[in-house]
Amino acid sequence: MHKESTGALLKSFLLSVRPQLIVFLGIVVIFGTVYVLNRLPLTLFFYSLQISAFLLLIYLLIHYFYYAKRYKLINNLQLVNASNLEEVQQTADPADQLYIEKMKALLEQLRESENFHAERQTDQLDYFTLWLHQIKTPISAISLLTQSSQAKEAKQVSQELVRLEDYTHMALNYIKLEEPGAELDLSMVDVDELIKKVIKKYSILFIYKGIKLDYQPLDMQVLSDGKWLQNLLEQILSNSLKYTPAGTISIYQDSENPETMVIEDTGIGIRSEDLPKIFNKGYSGMNGRLHEKSTGLGLFLSKKICQRLGHQLAIDSQPGEGTRVAINLVREELNVFD
Repeated sequence: MHKESTGALLKSFLLSVRPQLIVFLGIVVIFGTVYVLNRLPLTLFFYSLQISAFLLLIYLLIHYFYYAKRYKLINNLQLVNASNLEEVQQTADPADQLYIEKMKALLEQLRESENFHAERQTDQLDYFTLWLHQIKTPISAISLLTQSSQAKEAKQVSQELVRLEDYTHMALNYIKLEEPGAELDLSMVDVDELIKKVIKKYSILFIYKGIKLDYQPLDMQVLSDGKWLQNLLEQILSNSLKYTPAGTISIYQDSENPETMVIEDTGIGIRSEDLPKIFNKGYSGMNGRLHEKSTGLGLFLSKKICQRLGHQLAIDSQPGEGTRVAINLVREELNVFD
């Protein structure tokens, strides 16, 4: 038995025999008082005390071995399940057998409950994933219809379709990131090609809002997953467009760190008290509450994507001055996916 478990056993055992020890000490005090008041020989008292202590020690040793056996039995129940409780039950006494029977019933109920909730969650997730994939078809169809129209309303619908597509992709990315064992498709990625795709996707929002784009080609080849890296850039640029009513969005290479890409806007910025929490799931901050545009998932997913890709994400912002997002594209080896 390990040192820590032995210490826990001794502590538990002493607590269990505490009433007996208190009674013994009480008897010693009472008989000692009687011997002193009656002026009886103390040698007789000490002789009686030795016999009592010897008998107590024998009782404690017997009780300890019995208690240790039960302690080990109960402690092992944490490592077994309903299928192998029978083996443990064979070595138990009648008192413990009743306890084990109750444990078997509880473990069986727990297993059934876990299976039920797992199946229900899987069904809901499958349906939600199917719905997200199916909703992309009418979105694409509506987008094609609006492209053939020159009406002002059609342009507004196109902008809302871009946002609707963003929310759909966000939900799909959230599901994929939560899937255990999802593998990356790592290869050398041309960052400028991804940036151009993302800019093309959001070009209608740049035009409609009158926001200038200052894009300086990065000429970078990085080891990453192109699909996930594009999702990351879409999320960051979408956020910049969302919170930049007018001005400029710049995409450039950090002069001090050539392996870092920067997406900087002149938008409303983020309060200093909100900055430490912006990557928390569901946290929208003051901007999200005031403008009712935030789901509280965008930056949370961005951080998760960076963790999966092994990239570093940092955000600096000042209210009323804009936000600077720096993505270090050097891939670090990760021990776990957070």
